[in-house]
Amino acid sequence: QVQLVESGGGLVQAGGSLRLSCAASGRTVSYYVMGWFRSAPGNEREFVAAISGSGARSYYADSVKGRFTISRDNSKNTVYLQMNSLKPEDTADYYCARLITTWGAQRVSDFDSWGQGTQVTVSS
Repeated sequence: QVQLVESGGGLVQAGGSLRLSCAASGRTVSYYVMGWFRSAPGNEREFVAAISGSGARSYYADSVKGRFTISRDNSKNTVYLQMNSLKPEDTADYYCARLITTWGAQRVSDFDSWGQGTQVTVSS
């Protein structure tokens, strides 16, 4: 079983940047597609981005395309989410997870091994 721990959240002004990290333990995640989701207060958890095991391919939600970049360092068993040009509507708890279905999937049920989340607050 894989355990995931997110970090890097915080308070940032609109237009600023943050980089989130997702450190995996228990087993290597280099064989798996990994993804990021977010959950704002009162909203359902929504897909943000996912990256292939090698890091060569990725896909994004339309709401973050061009502003967020997902990457990974398999030597560190870690996945990252670089968030630029942040907006107040990006405020949420951010979670990483492992894809258990098919490439391109974006539902919560397509992923497992959820971390505890890291909070991101973007002030206007």
